[in-house]
Amino acid sequence: MSYQVPEPKIFACTQSTALGEKIAASYGAKLGNVLFSRYSDGEFQPSFEESIRGTRIFIIGSTNPSSENLMEMLLMIDAAKRASARHITAVMPYFGWARQDRKDKPRVPIAAKLIAKMLESAGATRIITMDLHADQIQGFFEKPVDHLFASTLFLPYLKGLNLENLCVASPDMGGSKRAYAYSKALESDVVICYKQRAKANVISHMELIGDVEGKNVVLVDDMVDTAGTLTKAADLMMERGALSVRAITTHGLLSGNAYEKIENSQLKELIITDSIPSEIKSDKVRVLSCADLFADVMHRVHHNTSISSKFLM
Repeated sequence: MSYQVPEPKIFACTQSTALGEKIAASYGAKLGNVLFSRYSDGEFQPSFEESIRGTRIFIIGSTNPSSENLMEMLLMIDAAKRASARHITAVMPYFGWARQDRKDKPRVPIAAKLIAKMLESAGATRIITMDLHADQIQGFFEKPVDHLFASTLFLPYLKGLNLENLCVASPDMGGSKRAYAYSKALESDVVICYKQRAKANVISHMELIGDVEGKNVVLVDDMVDTAGTLTKAADLMMERGALSVRAITTHGLLSGNAYEKIENSQLKELIITDSIPSEIKSDKVRVLSCADLFADVMHRVHHNTSISSKFLM
């Protein structure tokens, strides 16, 4: 008697419900029913309101701070494990705490490693994420990690703009590899910004390595938080003779006075994905949805087919 693998079930953490609904619709399924009970002191408990025994489940949730988002993911994974789910895949469009991927000074944690172990200990059997802050974070996991690239969304958009004298730029030295990859795909020049920080989110000095005069510049980064780096880089490039400056960043944290900086800067456009839910407060910000990308990869994972075509760079 043959055994038929049941269709997967898709659930979402509370802050990623909107994205979860888009992903589920693109997959051709409905978002599963999960109930969050809350105590008066802030403690909460997730409960799957349908059977998941013997099935593959996908739990969608970005783990950007506050830490409650991470805790939701961990509790849902643990609940799924104890409900005898067959496979538990944590779909994390944005892997939070990824900037703490190493000890950059004495007596600090490596938070990305800690969170990887927490996810595995909770019961995750696979991780699907996009544009990690540092590629080596994949090595923190003992379980399979599908590390997707938002270039599959951004490259078609950039090519559709038909910009002449295109130049790709990295806002810091750490993103030079990403910038070179984009420049190769777009057959364009590349420039690098060199910055020094006084402290976290505060830039003391920035210099430009390369020539941007008479060029349409596209800044490439994995995330935008306070937008200090991107806006300072954009202003510097316009001072050096650039025709226009756009920025593509996968994860739009946009905290603090980020929108004010964007509005007051010479950035023509900031393109982000919907990996993190945000209330857009600027006409300069454009959002490209990553729902179809994740739905397609989830379908391929469930049916054990290759996802290599999703890695444009």
